[in-house]
Amino acid sequence: MHVSDLPEKTQDYLKKIYDFQEWGNEGITLSQLAETMGQRASTTSEAVKRLDAKGLVEHRPYADIQLTPQGLHLAIAMVRRHRLIETYLCQELGYPLGDVHEEAEILEHAVSDEFIRRIEEKMGFPSRDPHGDPIPDASGKFTAPAVVSLSTVNAHESCVVDRVSDRDGDLLRYLEQRGILPGVEIEMLQRAFADLAEIKIISTGERVQLPEVSLKAVLVNKGGDSGA
Repeated sequence: MHVSDLPEKTQDYLKKIYDFQEWGNEGITLSQLAETMGQRASTTSEAVKRLDAKGLVEHRPYADIQLTPQGLHLAIAMVRRHRLIETYLCQELGYPLGDVHEEAEILEHAVSDEFIRRIEEKMGFPSRDPHGDPIPDASGKFTAPAVVSLSTVNAHESCVVDRVSDRDGDLLRYLEQRGILPGVEIEMLQRAFADLAEIKIISTGERVQLPEVSLKAVLVNKGGDSGA
């Protein structure tokens, strides 16, 4: 089975399940998937049953949804498309970071494998997308350094931003405007002051305040090497 043979909605389901697992979660519940897809739980439940019957996911009552090996292979193929398109939009067309996700969500279903191969070659086979996410190669392989959520960083600890989540365009634009991007070294100055965390960008000395709830949208490397 090839990812292009799948209905668009099936492609979306597989990629959303993978995205959730990739950010440190072992599985996604039906209610979480329904919320992510913007659907009623009953609609999502029926869709997951079909995916299970096709051997793309495993789901048992009251358990998380897990990708099967075949489902994982297809999900990574969609992730590859998505991240190469995002990279192309930023690198070649000058799109702002906060705008590329939604655009890529549309384009990833319309382009061919040949188009993806050509833009990958034109860009010199990038290993990371603009958010810092690893880009799988044509065989589905990729390398991702060990990272932790910014929410685990204590006051007065320094780290390097490795990845920023593309789920919230407004938050992405906020981070981009303030220079909190992959490869940037930051220091956590203080936590939980009026539900805000204060962060300093080492290179500029600028201080930035982030809501505590947004810290999980940033993955960092405490070892000082972003791997980019």
